[in-house]
Amino acid sequence: MTTTTSDAGVARSAAGARYAAVDWGTSSFRIWLIGDTGEILSERRSAEGMTTAAQTGFSTVLEAHLDAMGADATLPVVICGMAGARQGWVEAGYLDTPAALSEIVRHAVAVPDAARDIRILPGLAQRDAAMPDVMRGEETQLLGSVGALSGTRLVCMPGTHSKWVRVADGKVERFSTFMSGELFDVVSRHSILSHAVADAQAFDGAHPAFVAAVAEAMAHPGMATNLLFTVRSGQLLHGHGATDAKTRLSGLMIGLEIAGATTLTDDAKAPISLVASGPLAGLYAQALAAAGLTSARIDADEAVRGGLAAAARALWPA
Repeated sequence: MTTTTSDAGVARSAAGARYAAVDWGTSSFRIWLIGDTGEILSERRSAEGMTTAAQTGFSTVLEAHLDAMGADATLPVVICGMAGARQGWVEAGYLDTPAALSEIVRHAVAVPDAARDIRILPGLAQRDAAMPDVMRGEETQLLGSVGALSGTRLVCMPGTHSKWVRVADGKVERFSTFMSGELFDVVSRHSILSHAVADAQAFDGAHPAFVAAVAEAMAHPGMATNLLFTVRSGQLLHGHGATDAKTRLSGLMIGLEIAGATTLTDDAKAPISLVASGPLAGLYAQALAAAGLTSARIDADEAVRGGLAAAARALWPA
């Protein structure tokens, strides 16, 4: 019996694995071996995202992890994320919205000439001429969350490029991408505000400066670039420390995102499903509360595994 050693602390026998599930991002790679009853037998994570794998070889990266986990040579693999992008392994294309989440699996693409059965799930596309948008990976989290998305829901999915999705009875009606995470990184590193936030310490959503900044951005979204400059001017004139400055910058970015995203719903006070993990989950939960909105959290890691599991059950019925 082969025993795997997981980089994430899960180590069990790989002999009972039914399939492997992979979430392949731009800069990250996560793989799980899943057993007959849906249990996680082994887990590995690395920085071998699409950018790296495009150079090393997608098959090389995947098979190295499967070998390290003791997976059988014929174990099938279901993949979501950037492996299906145009610059990825095999382009999986997009399913056009409005789209039923149950249709995602039908459009999975098989990797040709592979030694094992490997399927890559498609993304979603919104082909509105005025508001074109795409997602790849988040659709699988939505598929894994469908049981918690009854009726009409607004779903917040934080990240480098946050997604806000209107879902009605298991169908994605429309969605919007917000570059808040990437803009926060660019502004805090490469603008005049980099001087204000240098040497900042860690913070969380309970920080008063964060809560206040969310409320300001929600109240005055049209003043966005002015509000951002106050991160610097407030430090110069009122002695705000680096941590306060960075906390304020984060609150302003997220507050502006929420102000725009809530226009996706006709009910500004409707409950929001927050699909998130790690520090972002706490930040967004606090930001939504500061904006006067209620939210129910769905763990993002569990959601993507749930979506991959739903796809595997449909692709390879017992």
